[in-house]
Amino acid sequence: MNTPPDLFYTSSDEWLRRESDGTLTVGITDYAQHELGEIVYVELPEIGHKLGVDAMFGVVESVKAVGELHCAVSGEVVEINVAATDNPTIVNESPYQDGWLIKIKPDAEADLTGLMDAAAYAALHA
Repeated sequence: MNTPPDLFYTSSDEWLRRESDGTLTVGITDYAQHELGEIVYVELPEIGHKLGVDAMFGVVESVKAVGELHCAVSGEVVEINVAATDNPTIVNESPYQDGWLIKIKPDAEADLTGLMDAAAYAALHA
């Protein structure tokens, strides 16, 4: 299982990366995409959509399951990955790079201390 050390992880298998401009990039983990199998559909919110902590922001469907996507912080969606909606298999192929899902502008300085680091996330799925 690939768990980059520079990311934050949720127990519901999303990852977050703090960007230099203060936004947060969000996606699903390598573990999640592997468990789902071949992803055939990605549904994401519109730009400008407001999210609360733990709010559902989309759906990922595979040939064997449907997974809800949840946000770990509150904020506004400022970008969506159109490439992931147009070609959902990109999430399987590159979950941490090309297969990211949304970018969020947090309502305030995002407190990510309640999230897991790579070691804790890996231990959760060991």
